[in-house]
Amino acid sequence: MPTIEQIRAARALLGWSQHDLAEKADLSQTGIARIENGTNQPNTKTIEKIKAAFDIADIEFIGSSGVKKRTDEIKILKGAEGLRELVEDIYVCTKHAIETTNQKEALVYLYNARPENWHKWLGKDWWDMHAKRMSVFGNKVQRIIASENNNYFISDAFSEHRGFPENLFNDQSIYAYENKLAFVTFGDDVSIKILKNKEFCDGFKVLFNIAWEHVAKPMKI
Repeated sequence: MPTIEQIRAARALLGWSQHDLAEKADLSQTGIARIENGTNQPNTKTIEKIKAAFDIADIEFIGSSGVKKRTDEIKILKGAEGLRELVEDIYVCTKHAIETTNQKEALVYLYNARPENWHKWLGKDWWDMHAKRMSVFGNKVQRIIASENNNYFISDAFSEHRGFPENLFNDQSIYAYENKLAFVTFGDDVSIKILKNKEFCDGFKVLFNIAWEHVAKPMKI
């Protein structure tokens, strides 16, 4: 959890005003001001929004006092908290893309969906919150290739689904969104590696859409 000093320093590093941060984190400028002057103690959801906004801008918090601009192309996350951070990043990036572009096609691509893993590690209540906010963007904002035997659709309010044969799947999922590829491994814990590289991400999206159009089969929901 970033401290008040780190939030101020991160804004300064980016040249953001309190209004800029509020806009990017989907919060009010008054709320940001109260957090920074210590009159308001933010809850976990608010902090996650602030962290996600800074993360998109490549800001990394170090310990309880440090702030730096991320230069690494790979970010590693772990466990349920890491998975929530990934999903929060996907939401923030999707919202930003919809608000700033006229793009009508899918913005998020997920290969090897295992819906039961998302409920298990995020918790049903947290996932339901996420699904509700994503559904505002429409039911075609995300494309998912899952096992053709899957009948557990927890994201149909904002996703299209097509199927591959079951024998092509395991417990590794790949997300492509904005200019990032996220490799998610489920097991005794959750391990996530996020590669920020536009060329690799665009290349994956091309292959995904070829599979989507010519190989994957429509699924009944």
